[in-house]
Amino acid sequence: MKEKVFWLLTAWVLAATQWSCQKDNMGLAEVVAEEELSGGVNFTTFDFSENAFGVQGKKLNSTESGQFVVGNSLFRTNWVTAPASVQSLDGLGPVMNAISCGSCHFKDGRAKPPSTPDETLNGLLFRLSIPIMGENGQLLPDPNYGGQFQDKSILNVLNEGLVRVSYEPITGSYEDGSSFTLRKPVYEFHDLGYGDLHADVLISPRIAPQMPGLGLLENVTEADILARADENDQDGDGISGRPNYVWDASAQQSRLGRFGWKANQPSLLQQTAGAFNGDIGITSSIFPQDHLTDIQRQLYPEVPNGGMPELSDEQLAKVTLYIQALAVPARRDFDEEEVRRGKWLFTELKCAACHVPQMQTSQQSPIESLNNQTIFPYTDLLLHDMGEGLSDGRPDFLATGNEWRTPPLWGIGLVKTVNNHTFFLHDGRASNLEEAILWHGGEAENAQKGFKKLSKSDRDALIAFLESL
Repeated sequence: MKEKVFWLLTAWVLAATQWSCQKDNMGLAEVVAEEELSGGVNFTTFDFSENAFGVQGKKLNSTESGQFVVGNSLFRTNWVTAPASVQSLDGLGPVMNAISCGSCHFKDGRAKPPSTPDETLNGLLFRLSIPIMGENGQLLPDPNYGGQFQDKSILNVLNEGLVRVSYEPITGSYEDGSSFTLRKPVYEFHDLGYGDLHADVLISPRIAPQMPGLGLLENVTEADILARADENDQDGDGISGRPNYVWDASAQQSRLGRFGWKANQPSLLQQTAGAFNGDIGITSSIFPQDHLTDIQRQLYPEVPNGGMPELSDEQLAKVTLYIQALAVPARRDFDEEEVRRGKWLFTELKCAACHVPQMQTSQQSPIESLNNQTIFPYTDLLLHDMGEGLSDGRPDFLATGNEWRTPPLWGIGLVKTVNNHTFFLHDGRASNLEEAILWHGGEAENAQKGFKKLSKSDRDALIAFLESL
């Protein structure tokens, strides 16, 4: 009797093992031991609350920790019009999009587009250019409105105007017959304060993205990024990521771009200084001039400022360190069967060809704890043609109107928790992750078509995987 039971148990174990292997063969991704640690050992947080994007990385030294705290304060503090009693925080405007970094990146998270056509913009801005090349490889700004449309201003200065945002529905269907509806944004500029926009103006909407993990991405070597480029698609897979080379104002030379929706910034220092200048109207040693056009300077020759520059190098360095040292939320539910199935599908559909799962940081960062980290950002930091549907028609250095940098996906599943919405893509047009996938075209069109062929359960599994990131 005991021998019979033994053989029955043995047969059951073998059958179970065989079924497990069959399930793996049917599409369950392998669980990588360290993939829970999205930001590596030092820069992964297990805070999954509404504060998940604002956590300090581990092992900062005492000086760095102090700078992180001050940088955090400067990031969230509202700037005021000069002259003011707090001279270190005055100089706002005179035209701007926001009064603080945190007003667009609320809780270090992602902004959302307006819910109604007449809602005030908050974290959605518009870059402006005319199709004439400047001396450093960038297109020239609009003559009357500059390189960024400013919908807000200080007292006694006219704002540049307002933007009405509405959406046209686009309907489609999956192969299983179920339908979907996408939102195509329509932008109407009105109440313009300084004349007409240029007849050939190029306009690019940009939503403020979430902040975690940027210091890690800055510490990936240029060689590692370029190794993934395949500009002429020599491997024939239809995917041809390429680098953007942009102007470094501090170094006075062209450098690899890795930040911004079109990889148009070479470093977090310049990205931060540029945001202070373009979004808030605060000058720095990197960008010492307010963004006033000739017509605006003629109208306001005596506009007060908060110093020359308004943001000190010390303040800029502390805000930059704060941004560099933000940790990334850990993966959730990464070993669940549905999530593993979704990860397998993500790879099978070639999504991982652009959203590269794993990278290694270098030893180049002055913040020692950022060095030698195995990270899982799901990006290649390269430009990819995303098709006409997502095109803004506006080149940005080497990036064409159709090209966008692959955004990192880490933390994307916690946007709803942190920011109470699920609007994605560069302009927030996608109401959820499913719509974001359906907008993919160009090099990602085959992946999008593959997604539309999936069963409902497989589509849900892929979304479950993304929400685990």
